[in-house]
Amino acid sequence: MPYQPVIHSEEIDRLYQAILKLDTLEDCYRFFEDLCTIQEVRAMAQRLHVAHMLQTGTTYHDIVVETGASTATISRINRCLHYGAGGYENVLRRLAEEGDGEKQADE
Repeated sequence: MPYQPVIHSEEIDRLYQAILKLDTLEDCYRFFEDLCTIQEVRAMAQRLHVAHMLQTGTTYHDIVVETGASTATISRINRCLHYGAGGYENVLRRLAEEGDGEKQADE
């Protein structure tokens, strides 16, 4: 059965198509700097980092200390890892296949 997104619209399709057109890290910085607030970008980066830490078995306490994420945010990400659409797993696997995704995400 094909994946059915929870939210779907032509505008969201256009956004995702635009993201797929980004070729370089610089392209991403430029686009997301224009599209999002600094706090929104930092929040997304933090969530990805938390997902990586959860996958590697890091405790909630250690995640809070390292990232500053709330336990509610960590719990939500953990639910997504176990019961979500598989997005975190796909991205983290692809980053790992290309090398150390955490170093790439931090640079």
